[in-house]
Parts: sequence; C-alpha cells; structure tokens
Amino acid sequence: MKLHKTIASVLGIGYVGKGGGTLAALFYCMIWLVLPVGFSSTIWQVIITLLIIAIGIWSSNIVDEAWGKDSSKVVIDEVAGMAITLLYAPQNIWYAMAGLIAFRFFDILKPLGIKNLEKWPKGWGVMADDILAGIYALIVIQLLLWFKLF
Repeated sequence: MKLHKTIASVLGIGYVGKGGGTLAALFYCMIWLVLPVGFSSTIWQVIITLLIIAIGIWSSNIVDEAWGKDSSKVVIDEVAGMAITLLYAPQNIWYAMAGLIAFRFFDILKPLGIKNLEKWPKGWGVMADDILAGIYALIVIQLLLWFKLF
C-alpha cells in the first residue's frame, strides 16, 4: 500500500492539499524540460506516458480503498495529463507554460464531457478525466505549433 500511496501522491506532492494537482503538473513540466533535447518527439515519450497512465490507474485503484473516491492526495492523474499535453511539443519553457495553462484550464473547468468521466469506477475515473483534459490541451498545443504562434 505504501508504494501505491507514494506513486498516487507523486512522491508526496498530493499531501500538500490545495494546489497539489498544479504542483504535480508543474513537477512533470520541470522533468520534461531537463530531458535530453528532442525527447518530446520520440516514441519514448509516448511509451513513458502510457506507463504513467497504466501505473496511475493501478495505484489509484488501490489507494481508493484507503483514501476514498478521487482523493485530492492522488495527483498522478495530473502528471499523466501533462505528459499527454506535451507529446510532440518542442522542449522549451514557452510550450511547458502554455501546456500547463491549457491542461489546468481543462482539468479544473472540466468542459466538453470531461466531468462525465469522473463517474467511472475507482482509478479509471480518477485518471480518465485528466487523460481527456490532457488530450484537449494537446490539441491546443498542436494548434499553436501548426499556426506558428510560438
């Protein structure tokens, strides 16, 4: 159980309370920025993102028993959402900031069917809404790239 709490809380970030989701998303942005240049345009980022999602579902399912449904301590879902958001984006601070803003916008307001996914059971519901928020934010970032706005 301790391993799953550590994973679900992203090394304890989820224990900070209010703002933990934003801190976890920012944590992923910082890691993403220091990875080797070009990492974001490789299959490895996709593989790592899929692993984060799978481990997030698994750990969220397990901590659901102890912490209750969609506990604020679970922030691995924000990491997964940010990982999706930054897929194939150039690794620079501007895309990290734009991605963070876009992802948190969709994650907090939960428009376009995102809210409905929270109803899914246990870890699936915890992760699914952030996955969809990440997909919407990914679209925003890719549109910024396409229109060369950054």
